[in-house]
Amino acid sequence: MVSPSPTSEPIGLIGLGLLGGALAERLRGGGRSVLGHDLDPTREAALARAGGEVAREAAEVFARCRRVLLSLPTHVEVRAVLAAAGTEVRVGHVIVDTTTGDPEATAELAAELAARGVAYLDATVSGSSSQLREGSAVLMVGGDPAAFAACGDLLAPLGRATFHCGDAGAGARMKLVTNVVLGLNRAALAEGLALAQGLGLDARQALAVMQGGPAYSRIMDRKGERMLSGNFTPEARLSQHLKDVRLILEQGDAAGLPMPLSRAHRAILEEAEAAGLGALDNSAIIRVLTARAGANDPR
Repeated sequence: MVSPSPTSEPIGLIGLGLLGGALAERLRGGGRSVLGHDLDPTREAALARAGGEVAREAAEVFARCRRVLLSLPTHVEVRAVLAAAGTEVRVGHVIVDTTTGDPEATAELAAELAARGVAYLDATVSGSSSQLREGSAVLMVGGDPAAFAACGDLLAPLGRATFHCGDAGAGARMKLVTNVVLGLNRAALAEGLALAQGLGLDARQALAVMQGGPAYSRIMDRKGERMLSGNFTPEARLSQHLKDVRLILEQGDAAGLPMPLSRAHRAILEEAEAAGLGALDNSAIIRVLTARAGANDPR
C-alpha cells in the first residue's frame, strides 16, 4: 500500500519544457517544493527564478524525492532517464509520468518497476501547457488504484478533473483517443478558415460565425486567433502532435480500425514538418493548407 506524503515533501520533476514548466508552476502555486532537472540549463534557470530548486542530474532527483513527475518527449526518453538514475530508483518510489508514450511500452515499464517495488502511473494531460498552467487541463491516469489514490493530493491541483482510466497504459491510450478528436477539430478549423479566405470572405467574420453556430468547438477559442494573426509561439508544438498521430495510427492498426481521417491528418502534419513548421504551435497547420491554394495566412 502506497501511503500519502505530507505537503512539505519536495516533489521531483524531470523535464521542464512547455508542459513540465507548467507543472512546476501549478505545484509551486499550490505551495509545494519542487526539485527539477532538465538537460536545458535555460529551463532549469527558469525554475530557479520561479522559486524551485535545481538538481544537477536525474539521480539526485530520485535520491531526494519519493514522488517524481516526468514530462518528457516520448517513452524512449523516459527509459533513458530511469537508466541514468540507476539504483536511486528504489523501493517506495512513486513515478507519475505525464509523457504521451507508446501504451504497450508504458505498460511494460510499469511491470518492470512494480517488480522492483516502484509504483508507476501514466498520467497524461489533455490540454496545452497554457491550459495546464491556468488549471483547465484534464488528467487521464493509468496504473495501480492504490498508487492513484495515494497521489490524489498531487494530481488534484494540476487540472480541473482527473480520471483513473485503468491499468498502466490506459492513461496513454485515453490521451490518444482525446487527441484524435482534438487534432481533427484543429485541422478542420484551419481548413475552414483557409476556405473562407480562398472564397474571398472575411476570415475573422468566418471565425465569428462558426463560434456563434453549431460548428463551434472550444478549439476555436484557443487556436482561431492564432491562425488569423499568425502567432505561432508554441503552447504545444506541431511535431509533438505528429508524434501522437503516429501513435494513434499504430493503436488503430492494432485494433483493426482504418482511421482514414487520422491518416489524412498525418500526411498534412508531415508536410508541415517538412516545411519547417514542427517547432511552432500546432495551429501552424493552417500554413500548409493556405499554401496549397497559393494563399497567405488569413489575417
